[in-house]
Amino acid sequence: MRRGVERAISYNAVKSSYSIIHYPTMQANNPVEASMRESLEELQPLHLELINESHMHNVPEGSESHFKVVVVSGQFYNRNLVARHRMVNGLLKSQIDGPVHALSIHAMTPDEWFEKRGDYPDSPACLGGNKL
Repeated sequence: MRRGVERAISYNAVKSSYSIIHYPTMQANNPVEASMRESLEELQPLHLELINESHMHNVPEGSESHFKVVVVSGQFYNRNLVARHRMVNGLLKSQIDGPVHALSIHAMTPDEWFEKRGDYPDSPACLGGNKL
């Protein structure tokens, strides 16, 4: 398990098909995260991780202001990285215009996800800033 998120990933070489099962660990007291998750469902993700990284920044405890999105979708095929980010940003426009201050996006096709073995980079340490 990576970062406390349970998931099962399998690849069926005979059928050349992917199956990703994700078990989110979302709590009911995270309304911004829930809203973001609902918006991203439009991508019909095979895998979705929405990681609240607010605790890594100079914000009040319990904030939902800094997020990392890891999303795997067949809708990203034949789209470059900029187009993928625009898709995600477009879906999350209301949250970005509101409570979300920072968003890190890792948008991959199923092939890219399996090539990377479900891995993605850690976020860098916060360099400071004022409380929101």
